[in-house]
Amino acid sequence: MSVTGEYDVVVIGAGPAGENIADRAVRKGLTAAIIESELVGGECSYWACMPSKALLRPVTAADDARHVEGVQGATLDPAGVLDRRDGFASHWKDDGQVQWLAGAHIDLIRGQGRLTGPKTVSVNGTELRARHAVAVATGSDALIPPVPGLAEARPWTSREVTSAPAAPRRLAIIGGGVVGCEMATAWQALGTQVTLIARGRLLASTEEFAGKLVGDGLRQAGVDVRAGVSATAVHRAGDRGPVTLTLDDGSTVEADEVLAATGRTPRTTDIGLDTVGLEPGSWLDVDSTMRVTAAEGGWLYATGDVNHLSLLTHMGKYQARICGDAIAARAAGREPATTAWADHTAVPQVIFTQPEVASVGPTADQARAAGRNIRVVDYDLGAVAGSKLFADGYTGQARMVVDEDRRTMIGATLAGPGAGELIHAATVAVAGQVPLDRLWHAVPSYPTMSEIWLRLLETYGL
Repeated sequence: MSVTGEYDVVVIGAGPAGENIADRAVRKGLTAAIIESELVGGECSYWACMPSKALLRPVTAADDARHVEGVQGATLDPAGVLDRRDGFASHWKDDGQVQWLAGAHIDLIRGQGRLTGPKTVSVNGTELRARHAVAVATGSDALIPPVPGLAEARPWTSREVTSAPAAPRRLAIIGGGVVGCEMATAWQALGTQVTLIARGRLLASTEEFAGKLVGDGLRQAGVDVRAGVSATAVHRAGDRGPVTLTLDDGSTVEADEVLAATGRTPRTTDIGLDTVGLEPGSWLDVDSTMRVTAAEGGWLYATGDVNHLSLLTHMGKYQARICGDAIAARAAGREPATTAWADHTAVPQVIFTQPEVASVGPTADQARAAGRNIRVVDYDLGAVAGSKLFADGYTGQARMVVDEDRRTMIGATLAGPGAGELIHAATVAVAGQVPLDRLWHAVPSYPTMSEIWLRLLETYGL
């Protein structure tokens, strides 16, 4: 591509958020350059969403088949699963995404982008100037907790665990969140002996019943779940030897690899934030148009993980669409017509464990803590006809959180096989603030698992 020194918009980071900012701005008539130091497509394409779900789908497909009487031979081929994973990660080559950028008329510049002042970014010794905006979409890195010896043991992070060329014999996982539970699910099924170490309960940010069902599923699959304990020391023997973890209950765990899955940290340490009065290594607070609130002049934006609103690819892309539109509107002398609010009220998420966990909006405890007048409605997801057809002996749970003052659903959580495909119905209801009396007329098809929405409303009293 031809690269000039001046663009309407300069984006640092070519992950899903950065790509969508640039695309949206170009569609509105602006010029855009995007800077990437690694692979175009970012974490999601190569080390997170796509490879992890490619590992997990065969596991759940085989398990679903085993729970339908009359199906035989539902076994996993670990080598085939890893080959399929490699394909979904494009074999860690970004040719296709680079071609997409060219077709979208977005200039790609490979290298480390750093702010050098208001509306200026340096890359490879060249300074680029943005006429209207610079957008930071650099994402986040795995956080290595300060456990003595852990960093020296060269732990796996989400990158290594999703791209490993073969299943390790033994894997210890520190962290009972989404990454920890999903990767325990995948690698245990592929032949690894997995020990999952969680300081508190599993999936602590979800409804408690969801974490319990996932814990039960992991144990049934053979995972050694150690909940309520923490690692106090880690030691690796030699350069590639086994790893020993000492826990605060006095026990030890032996493994060939250890995965640190305890959170994320912003990738902002080396992008020149100090040149514009911001703190390197910090999350970037933004307003509802993704403009960085602490940056003077209104020219700096941040989307995706880096603003810490919602560390999910689909929400980063949602923010990016709003960001690109806002930049284009202000470039034309107008204030944006659309601002982001779903990050605070209607964030959907699917956790691809066994069983799956799908949620949108606040949990019951989160809603109460925010001072909402709520009613909680629970129903056995396994009791509807569609679930019984989906799997023999189906086990699951559904919860609806209702704002009693407005009589609208503000949150929902479902845990059970196939629950991920149910959550968008709840997302539409939550985002649309649909009154329950109206929602009752959205009749679910029979016999499907979506009947759960009728049963929840009937349990509420409609």
